[in-house]
Amino acid sequence: MLPEVPDRALAELGRTEGGADTLALLVRDQDTRRMILLRAVLDAAETAGPQVCSDAGRTRLRQDWALLAEADRADRARGRPSSARARLVQPLTGPWAGRCRRGLGKAGTTEAERRELARDLAYFSTLAAVAAARAGIAFSTRLTPRDGLLALPSLGALRTDADETAVEAVHDNGVLTLRRPGARDVVVHLERDTGAWSAASAWTSAYALPGLLPGARPMPLEDLDPYRVPSPGPGRHALGAAPDDTERKRWLQAWSAVASVLRTGGEHRLTETLALLRCLVPLQSPPDPDGRGSCSATRHEAFGALLSSVPATPVAFAATLVHELQHCKLAALAEMVTLHRADSTARYFAPWRPDPRPYDGLLQGAYAHLGLADFFQRRALTQEGDGPRSTSAWIQHARYRAQVGAALPALVGSPHLTVRGRAFVDEMVVAYERMADHPAPRGHTARAQAYVKAARALWTQRHPLAPPTNR
Repeated sequence: MLPEVPDRALAELGRTEGGADTLALLVRDQDTRRMILLRAVLDAAETAGPQVCSDAGRTRLRQDWALLAEADRADRARGRPSSARARLVQPLTGPWAGRCRRGLGKAGTTEAERRELARDLAYFSTLAAVAAARAGIAFSTRLTPRDGLLALPSLGALRTDADETAVEAVHDNGVLTLRRPGARDVVVHLERDTGAWSAASAWTSAYALPGLLPGARPMPLEDLDPYRVPSPGPGRHALGAAPDDTERKRWLQAWSAVASVLRTGGEHRLTETLALLRCLVPLQSPPDPDGRGSCSATRHEAFGALLSSVPATPVAFAATLVHELQHCKLAALAEMVTLHRADSTARYFAPWRPDPRPYDGLLQGAYAHLGLADFFQRRALTQEGDGPRSTSAWIQHARYRAQVGAALPALVGSPHLTVRGRAFVDEMVVAYERMADHPAPRGHTARAQAYVKAARALWTQRHPLAPPTNR
């Protein structure tokens, strides 16, 4: 039985906040769902016909599960957290498991789909091998490269030059040896938390940024995992090449000041980042004349992962975190609580989008913008008299608050809200109205409202058959 969401937690989340207990509730629920999904994949493989999953494939999955179970027992015997569970609940395990479940559910699988499913299922062996190596177990297993790369999450990747012949992986006492016919052995030495060192040029170590605060876990920069973005890519944005030393320095420079910036927007922004963010997935920066373009996203099935291009500044990085983690929180909550029963018809005006939005999209967007309005107002109030920095924060606060104000009437007035959904939206209104206690300078507010008015007029011209019902 999955846990219920207490009214207190629902109220905190409605205000885009969330104490440690509330955030831990979301994390536990998502971790449980990921383990249930994995169990569903293994069960589906056991019952699938041979045209979907071969006997050899099923045997391999059982062996992988046995290795994971051995790793779990070894860690527990030493009084350590389970490496196996940690590996299975990592964000990017979710997209892989979802892909496998969809592949196993196809009754009329084609030959091409069957080959692709076999490659996906074979990835389970790498998860088991990494968990066992982290647990200190001696083992030997066979791993399958994909598109010329054998990716070992949290360790690194071996380039095989399009050769997808199975690689024998032998681990003993923190040393992993990777063997291929006709190639020299690659000897890899595990490092703590993230990464593994090797003198072989074919090996690329995984990389992590330092912990957000002293003592916090390192933040993996996931540039090697084959399931890190949806295929063929996240919307109009694409993966860049694996970050080189120069780009990693840019990530590090932006990341190193994020904690202090988040604090200026409220201690709860730092708390939610520490609780929810588990990895960063680098994206290619979109074309931009001044070189400051950026893109970011979250994936519903990869709770805890943030996809982003290199942020231009620590402030931009912090704002991206606030924005995307609100999406993360609301998506997790919506799996635990039915907030509304609206359909997916795109009919609502959203000042931040040129196209009509369905009710759920409007709710998601307004919630994220409400978090940003709160963040920038708090920054402005902590920087009063600080010249351009305070002015910039007020400008952004005024814009985001005006956008939320344009969306709230449709959210509040919807007949599709459930009882708990109405309580949640009412708390959004409380947070919105509370900001009026410390208004932005009048000029910034007037310009923000004028912008929203112009956006509404243009939207109405472009979509005459979808009237802005959130007047």
